[in-house]
Amino acid sequence: MPTPRSRHRRTTLLAALALVPLAASLTACGDDAEPAAAVAGAAPGEVGIGALSNGAAKPATLKVPTVASLRAQLPKKIRDKGELVIGVGALPAGSPPLNFIGSDQKTLTGSEADLGRLVAATLGLKPVVRNSTWENMFLGVDSGKVDVAFSNVTDTEERKRKYEFASYRQDNLAFETNKSDDWSFTGDYKVLAGKTVAVSSGTNQERILLDWQKQLEDEGKKLTVKHYPDNNGTYLALSGKKIDAYFGPNPAIAYHVRTTEGTPRATRSAGTYSGAGAELQGLIAATAKKDSGLAKPLAGAINHLIDGGQYAKWLAAWNLSDEAVRRSEINPPGLPLSTS
Repeated sequence: MPTPRSRHRRTTLLAALALVPLAASLTACGDDAEPAAAVAGAAPGEVGIGALSNGAAKPATLKVPTVASLRAQLPKKIRDKGELVIGVGALPAGSPPLNFIGSDQKTLTGSEADLGRLVAATLGLKPVVRNSTWENMFLGVDSGKVDVAFSNVTDTEERKRKYEFASYRQDNLAFETNKSDDWSFTGDYKVLAGKTVAVSSGTNQERILLDWQKQLEDEGKKLTVKHYPDNNGTYLALSGKKIDAYFGPNPAIAYHVRTTEGTPRATRSAGTYSGAGAELQGLIAATAKKDSGLAKPLAGAINHLIDGGQYAKWLAAWNLSDEAVRRSEINPPGLPLSTS
């Protein structure tokens, strides 16, 4: 007969396992994913999206012909290479529906990698998707091993010192709490006084949260900020009431809320916030090294996909239609230096 201690350990283990989303738990990863056509079985001139997504997306195959005029705008070394090396920061555990390991336990899937593949096809390039941690993704861009990051990167004025951008989606953040919690965030940071909030290191949302922490400290109040190595650790802490909330990308939080609905670990969104602050709508952007010459053809390819309808179908497949932008912009205004 199991002892009370062994029953407690078993219950804790089962609870921990229950917190791991299926798609996010598949952390095995090769360095490069296959090109989109190989992933989805699409024919030349077609790109499969939503493949191997464990139900996070509705798979579709889109016609994406090469646009010669946009290809001609590419830097010569990219045209000669014939590849677009796309960086995503999905390690260690991924973040559905943005970037994560697919149901074959090796292929990178997600909304961000899929858009990178659509853009590559428009530019007549073979997409090569490289996975890394968030920090190493930027190092890859810096070193030239990665041409462009498609990984929920927020356009900020600080990042413009090193990178150039082609925007493609609204950047909205959210607070996720246990469903039983009754507090909400309506844009006033003062509601966070006395709270403990988890956030991912090195992200735009961390910068915003630390700025609020400093403002509260100046007012004699306390906001505790916690960091965990991956989302699994964060959600274990949330269900265990070690934290009051998680502050992260709205698409990932909306996805997680849907997957926990009706379970003992159900969560809810306690409010959203623009990734560029209260005065500006934040934008997510394809991110290339400054002066690389890639922002213009990337924006052109995204706008071509908008005009052709593939962009809307990509968003719909990943349940992100409410984050659409009308046009891709090159280096649009981003989170100001005062808070970035």
